[in-house]
Order: sequence, then C-alpha cells, then structure tokens
Amino acid sequence: MTAVPKGSRASKPLAKRVVPPQPVLSSVVVLGFVGLLYVVEAIDTLLGGRLNDDGVIPRDFSEWDNIIWFPLLHGDWTHLTGNAVPLLVLAYLATSGGIKQFLQVTAVIWLTSGLGVWVFGSYGSHIGASGLIFGFLAFLLVRGIFARSPLQIVVAVVVFALYGAALWGVLPGQPGISWEGHLFGALGGVLAAWGVARDAAKSARTTLDA
Repeated sequence: MTAVPKGSRASKPLAKRVVPPQPVLSSVVVLGFVGLLYVVEAIDTLLGGRLNDDGVIPRDFSEWDNIIWFPLLHGDWTHLTGNAVPLLVLAYLATSGGIKQFLQVTAVIWLTSGLGVWVFGSYGSHIGASGLIFGFLAFLLVRGIFARSPLQIVVAVVVFALYGAALWGVLPGQPGISWEGHLFGALGGVLAAWGVARDAAKSARTTLDA
C-alpha cells in the first residue's frame, strides 16, 4: 500500500504562487481582455453611446442577461481609461495560479457582482469593469490568508498600499457610481479566494492505493 500526495509533481502549489507560471501567456490574456474593452468602447462611440443602456438593470427580468456583458461596457473613454491600468495590474497578479484558475476566479467575481447588483442595486444601468477590479483586489488581499502563504500575504500588503484606498468605493458615496458593483465584486473576490484555497486543500490530501 502506498500513499501518494496528489499533485506532488508540482514544485509549488498553484494556490500559493505569486508569479504566473506562464507570464507571457498571462500577459497576452490580460492585455487581450483590456484590448477588447477598448474595441467595445470604440463600437459604442460609433453607435452614439447606445450600448450604455445595456448594463445590469436591477430587478428587471427582461434585462437579466445583461449580466453576461456589463463589465465590457463603459460610460466614456475617461471611465475606461481609469479602469484600464488597475485592471491590467490586478488581473495579471491574479493569474499567478494559472490561466484556468484565473478564468474561474474571474467568472465567480463577474457573476457575483452582476447578480448582486441585479438583486440589490439602485435602479439604473450599471456598467464598467470596476466590479472586476474590486474583485481582483479583494482576491489578492485575502487569498494568502486562506492559503496560509506568507509570500502571498506580502503581495497583499503591497497591493493594499497601492490600491487599498479604493476599498472605500464599496460604500455609498459619489452619485452615478455603482458602489453596489464594487461591493459585490469584492465579495466575489473573497468567495473566489476561499474556493481556490479549499480546492487546493482537497487536492493536497493523501490518496491511498491498495
């Protein structure tokens, strides 16, 4: 009978990495996504801003499917540019567990933010990638605690020093800003961090072969 730790071939568990295992691929994926946001905004500009009405509209059953694309839409170029830089930085850091994990984390944040806004948000069209930004920020801040990774906690301290002030955006404040999207995006990031750590713990359990 032998006991073999699952995933023992990996030099470092993906859940505890701080550097992407494939940095070039991570760069391409993140840059590609941000580039898509610019393409969508260019199309929206040509359409006279008509896409801005296709965001998440709380409790409107005829518009529930807008959850699928609301982070791709922005009010104007200034709105998009303000989101682009933090999105590039935080999304790249969030790929440290590999592209598959990054896509899973992004999906959790995306859906949690969208559904939270649809159920609890103030009436209006909620658009923008800031929910993803707050989600990645929260994910990076708490994943080291869940994974018990000192290096990830160090990264979290650095991230907090750079972007921690933005967390005030989860509270009601400036008119016209979807603080609900920020709040539920951040909750999605915490949920994703917990899920990643839980899955890593499961995969690390010893399997017994008779």
